[in-house]
Amino acid sequence: MNSPAIHTIPIVTGIGTGSTALSAFDGALRDAGIANYNLIRLSSVVPAHTAVDATGTAPLPVGGWGDRLYCVYAEQRATAPGDQAWAGIGWVQRLDGAGGLFVEHEGDSEQFVADAIEASLADLAARRPETFGPAQKVLTGTKCVDAPVCALVVAAYETAGWGFTR
Repeated sequence: MNSPAIHTIPIVTGIGTGSTALSAFDGALRDAGIANYNLIRLSSVVPAHTAVDATGTAPLPVGGWGDRLYCVYAEQRATAPGDQAWAGIGWVQRLDGAGGLFVEHEGDSEQFVADAIEASLADLAARRPETFGPAQKVLTGTKCVDAPVCALVVAAYETAGWGFTR
């Protein structure tokens, strides 16, 4: 009997700066390598037989200009000099390999985001009968100096076209 194929969800991060908070977000998308997709935000469930790669070695899903990118993401913007922007994604995997859970948090400090991820994952896992492995997380952050900034973390599931031509 063949075991199920393993799909891998890469975790990518980006930091951006711009003349507006929105262009800083676009800069973070560019830094993460996903600027030309339409983000479709997903909730918290990792599909069965799916690995999560935070090492940066798993390739991003391939798609064309304007395709949908199904993802979980956290993004925080800061516009006042001295303010910080932090974003993070955390996850736990079921020990039986049948999926896992993601959480995403944003804030103005690394400690706040890290604590929120830990608390959310503890709550989500405690409310389920399944047994989960240890919590893992990826955070990124930046400080506003003289222009708006954005911190971004994305778990990129897959891309899809739109099914129409023009």
